[in-house]
Amino acid sequence: MALRETPVLTVKNLTVRYGEGCPGCRDNMEKNRCAVCRTVWAANGLSLDVYPGEVLGIVGESGSGKTTLMRALYFDFMPTSGSAVLRDYKDGQINIWDASAAEQRKIRSNIMGMVYQNPVFGLRMDYSAASNIAEKIIAAGSRNAGQMTKRAVELLEAVEIMTSRMGEAPKNFSGGMQQRVQISKALANNPALLLLDEVTTGLDLSVQAKALDLIRKIKAKYGISILMVSHDLAVIRMLADRTIVMLDGKIVESGLTDQILEDPQNAYTQQLVHSLI
Repeated sequence: MALRETPVLTVKNLTVRYGEGCPGCRDNMEKNRCAVCRTVWAANGLSLDVYPGEVLGIVGESGSGKTTLMRALYFDFMPTSGSAVLRDYKDGQINIWDASAAEQRKIRSNIMGMVYQNPVFGLRMDYSAASNIAEKIIAAGSRNAGQMTKRAVELLEAVEIMTSRMGEAPKNFSGGMQQRVQISKALANNPALLLLDEVTTGLDLSVQAKALDLIRKIKAKYGISILMVSHDLAVIRMLADRTIVMLDGKIVESGLTDQILEDPQNAYTQQLVHSLI
């Protein structure tokens, strides 16, 4: 990984605020809430880059703003302010949050893939596994049924789901299998960037290990860039090249994962690392 390469994603000063805010917000914060006007700053001036072929881990406690960042990037809602550019959209010259709704749908379909913590948000539970993948391909403009079936078989095999079950609905699958169908759907159109939001939370330890090993194999096979959120630094340690630590809507520390684990500078990061020992 050469950090001098053009980033796949660059985010600058992302802010997501719930409330009008007030002049005293910056000086009267209780965690991420203003004690004066009660405005919540779910994300507060976040800036980051994701480079080609790397896994960037984001770790932090619940409510730190990790999922807010991911869902803003995937257009689940619009941020209050800030910019994000993608290398593969308009040569990285246009803020994706300024794009039209139609353009944002294209970005979701072609350039990014998202795997949610809760598969209900990422899958149609009554559709078959193959139909979930086909839906993503159709959204990108393809109508060739034979190619969609071939792609569904390829991706389900890649996530180690038997093709004999491709006609079954995800509602009949275990939680681990549902996550694997989500991953296959997210990869349907060869996205440049895969967003993984707490994909192992709620899974049994043995299933977690299989999911993490699968993500490693996916990265190796497709050379994809991954932005991966977790509250568990052990998960980040296994996969991330670099790590960002978030607390109360802000980035409090960032660097190579090994550096953060071996020599954390921020008091909160030190607590996280100590919890691993």
